[in-house]
Amino acid sequence: MLDRLVDLMLNCRNCVVLTGAGISAESGVPTFRGKEGLWRKFRPEELATMEAFVANSKLVWEWYNWRRTLMGEVKPNPGHYALSELEKIAENFTLITQNVDGLHHMAGTEQILELHGNIYRNKCVGCDSQFSEEDIDPDNIPVCPKCGGKIRPDVVWFGEMLDPEVIQEAYHRSEQADIFLSVGTSAVIHPAASLPVVAKQYQATLVEINPEPTPLTDLADFCFTAKSGEFLPELVSRLKDTLTSGS
Repeated sequence: MLDRLVDLMLNCRNCVVLTGAGISAESGVPTFRGKEGLWRKFRPEELATMEAFVANSKLVWEWYNWRRTLMGEVKPNPGHYALSELEKIAENFTLITQNVDGLHHMAGTEQILELHGNIYRNKCVGCDSQFSEEDIDPDNIPVCPKCGGKIRPDVVWFGEMLDPEVIQEAYHRSEQADIFLSVGTSAVIHPAASLPVVAKQYQATLVEINPEPTPLTDLADFCFTAKSGEFLPELVSRLKDTLTSGS
């Protein structure tokens, strides 16, 4: 199966990859529902909402600063780096991710669509203006110089819509895909879960790479029951070897 996939990828014009929590988990990214101290008293749904930010923005920022500190200790794994290498090989490449940890950026991938935002970025609660990755003092939360709104993390909270431009572009790229790789995602969170289905409808070869079966498994043309950090480096290595021998 791997040899067949390599042959297809050598003739691929548009490669699209969707990544989910699985690839980040292999790097040791802390789960959303941490067990340390204070945060055991709260459900994420009580903190990752606009209502929570309005009611107690200090508490919300304390939680996000804690999460940033934990994630700051995590590094990309071989799966992240393999996707960065795949981007260099592919004629056209797009990485769509549900993750907010920025590990794909750290690994060197450039063409990234972040569906749920990025935990290290900040934006205005009022006008959505983006701000640098500066640290936020929960006791003195800065406000937007344009509209006076408080600065919040640039992530999608419960009850919020995804950025319409980002999700529209994700659908567009999925429709154009010759090969679509679904990597480390449970394929149950929408609208991300619909992207591989759309790609398949537009005649893409659909490849699933996940340790466990998902709702996408029966639809996929190739299913590899494996961790991304193990499978993707092997796939890229095979591609490079074939390209080298062909030259």
